[in-house]
Amino acid sequence: MGKIMLEVNKLNTKYITRLREDVYAVNDVSLKIEEGKSLGIAGESGCGKSTLALSLMGYYFAPLHYISGDIIIDGKNISNMKPDEVRKQILGNEIAYIPQAAMNALNPTQKIISLIEDVIRAHNPKTPKKDIYDLARERFELLGLPAEVLQKHAVELSGGMKQRTVIAISTILSPKVLIADEPSSALDVTSQKMVIKMLRNLMEKGFIKSMIFITHELPLLYNVTNDIMVMYAGQIVEKGNAKEMVFDPMHPYSNGLMGSIIVPEMGIKNNKLTVIPGTPPNLKHPPEGCRFAERCKYADSDCRQKKIPEREFGNGRMYRCIHSIEELKEVYADE
Repeated sequence: MGKIMLEVNKLNTKYITRLREDVYAVNDVSLKIEEGKSLGIAGESGCGKSTLALSLMGYYFAPLHYISGDIIIDGKNISNMKPDEVRKQILGNEIAYIPQAAMNALNPTQKIISLIEDVIRAHNPKTPKKDIYDLARERFELLGLPAEVLQKHAVELSGGMKQRTVIAISTILSPKVLIADEPSSALDVTSQKMVIKMLRNLMEKGFIKSMIFITHELPLLYNVTNDIMVMYAGQIVEKGNAKEMVFDPMHPYSNGLMGSIIVPEMGIKNNKLTVIPGTPPNLKHPPEGCRFAERCKYADSDCRQKKIPEREFGNGRMYRCIHSIEELKEVYADE
């Protein structure tokens, strides 16, 4: 086993609405990522993926609030650090974030080099301007961007150039953990491949030590990450290596998620498309039993009443379901 870059133990976070209602968006999440490895997180919109990403950085601001759990980055527990300490010591340096809608994340009033200066000097105030420029030029050229981009404003860049610029800025301090929140969702297939290739290149060269890649397209992760977790209604419902999760998903939600997407991979590309009925539960009042029960065609009365534990069955594989693997495999085989 390699060095652990990120370890999360039973993390719980919530939103507090303007009416002072609690929305339990992340529930009892645990995970580990080794150096040189990447983890994919999949699930439909509203399942808690982006909230988990924000929670992992330990920088909470209203309406998001920390409840409990540990977030350990390269051996340092950041769960109880003050916001100013997290911002100065952790963000960008230990853990970095590529946000959703990254192409709209750049300040239109500043030149790109000015944005990079702000990031570097937030951690190293005395860094000479020439050193900042040389580092930025080197990183931009690695990502296929000419040095002239550094003197431009965001409005002067194409969509693909903006995406690469955000990636370059997010990784400029060589973080130990990079969280990429749907970095390819607004791009065409060619641009998606380019972004994925760039992220892999940054890992291979050691500029990123480990990565979390978030998407609603579970099959995409097969070509991007080593392991995959499926998230539903704030909980992790299944976890395993990428091949197992794409070609042999066990939890009914993972199975439905795979079945609802057209996939070109051999062995599953001819599968009939399916639909997951209904909508996720209201997390102001989470269900007592399985959170997926009301949408699951295999659910029974026990699923709706009993607390659903995590089941582990070797080699890091886990799923959260009251039914045994044998029962689920028998059901899937009959369909």
